[in-house]
Amino acid sequence: MSKELYRPKGSWVALITPFTEKGAVDMDGYKGLIDFQAANGTSALLIMGSTGEPTLLTIEERKSIIKELAPYCNGKIPVFFGVTLGSTAATIDLARYAQENGADGVVIVPPPYTCPPKEAVYQYLKSVCQSVDIAVGLYNNPARVVVNVDAESIVRLADECPNLVADKEAIPDVGQLASVIDGTEGRISLLCCDSPAYGLIIPTLGLGGHGTANVTGNIAPLEMAEISRPWENWEMVTRCREIYFDILPLMEAVYSAPNPIATKAMVRLIGLPAGYCRAPLPDVPADTLNAMEAVIERFDLKNKYGLR
Repeated sequence: MSKELYRPKGSWVALITPFTEKGAVDMDGYKGLIDFQAANGTSALLIMGSTGEPTLLTIEERKSIIKELAPYCNGKIPVFFGVTLGSTAATIDLARYAQENGADGVVIVPPPYTCPPKEAVYQYLKSVCQSVDIAVGLYNNPARVVVNVDAESIVRLADECPNLVADKEAIPDVGQLASVIDGTEGRISLLCCDSPAYGLIIPTLGLGGHGTANVTGNIAPLEMAEISRPWENWEMVTRCREIYFDILPLMEAVYSAPNPIATKAMVRLIGLPAGYCRAPLPDVPADTLNAMEAVIERFDLKNKYGLR
């Protein structure tokens, strides 16, 4: 492998995909979001994860995003791109395209809707990992793709694919997280989603996990950066718990509608480039917007981050 692989830890923010008023990908807006994250403590970015509406982007748009933003992030902040498509071959092609254009890594999930059996999922993930030399992150989110990538499969992948660097878990099963940490023995970074419905942040860090792969960082990057640091001493444990309960209303607001509907609305409300989700995803209703504005005012986010 040509360079040392980046291994995510701390706050790995899954960015929204901003759109213009006419619904096109807003590249300048994207660059503004990247600069905002790089200036406010975020460790790395995930572009075109589930928060980035990847299934609503054309393949041409996805390649354009990679080609434009991988070089832009170079030297600013490490960046991974979601590359999952409907087949193994198509996913490999996009993963290689990301590598050719300077991405630090790619992130893959089992292809949605297909519901492959366990061994087929493993072979898919292994094939994509072995098709590139850059870092690969696994995103395990059964709520989105139906299939759970179990701990046994993740440990097998860590054994056979040295460029598998991270496992982002979005599953309400702390036992699986423990099995992954135990089985991989620190060879990959374990990060969790920040959904308050799952409540994984404290258990993940308590087990020795490496941080969060989060969406709340789209609007509160400094807060998520502080809460996502791997624990090294008891003072960090205490501080993490304090911040967790303090910003819980923010996380609840970000997850008050299916991701990325609420996330994108809150990014727009604080004054960052966002636009609206593509159909069939709706905007949030007026009463939810009002509640979001109240949370934003409560935490004084616009003033804190110098936004209008």
